[in-house]
Parts: sequence; structure tokens; C-alpha cells
Amino acid sequence: MDALPLETIREKIVETITDTETQIEQLKSLTAPISPENAIGRVSRMDAINNKSVNDAALRKAKQKLQGLQRALERVDESDFGQCLRCKNQIPLGRILLVPHSRYCVHCA
Repeated sequence: MDALPLETIREKIVETITDTETQIEQLKSLTAPISPENAIGRVSRMDAINNKSVNDAALRKAKQKLQGLQRALERVDESDFGQCLRCKNQIPLGRILLVPHSRYCVHCA
């Protein structure tokens, strides 16, 4: 890859890492345990428990994304960065900019 797209990719990865870290902090506050002494009613408590499980799943996914982004940032200067792991073709720049932690082209993903 050219030096210009690599710098653009690096900036996009750093920006996405920052956004993901912010999202993780927000999700952490939403996944706090639900205290049984809160008088919110049975249906409201069930809703709160359901919302907590959805937020827990989103938090896990965001943490995985952050790990992938950090690995991508470490690999951005390697010669095989942007190469699909399966078919070995170059991943299009547009896909890398949209999903910087992707290690597969659209066809192989």
C-alpha cells in the first residue's frame, strides 16, 4: 500500500479506537448489576434484566472490536497488511476504511 493510504488508515483506526473506548465506557455503566431492593415492579425489573443482557452482549462485542483494532494498528506497517487471510487478495481500501480491523475481503468474510 502507498504511504498516503496507510496514514489515512492509521488515522481511521485511531479514531475508531477512541470511539470504541467511549462506547465501552457507556456500556459499562449500562451493565451495572440490578439491585433487588429497588422498588421498580416485576415487569420493570424483567425489562431491566433483559436490557442488561443486551448491553452485556454489546459490551463483549465492543471489547472484541477494540482488540481487533489494536491488532490492526500494530500491523498497519507490515507488508501483508490489507491482504485477505484466506484468498491472499488485497482488501479494497473502502472496506479497510469502513472496517479497519477486518482481516478478510468481502467475498471471504
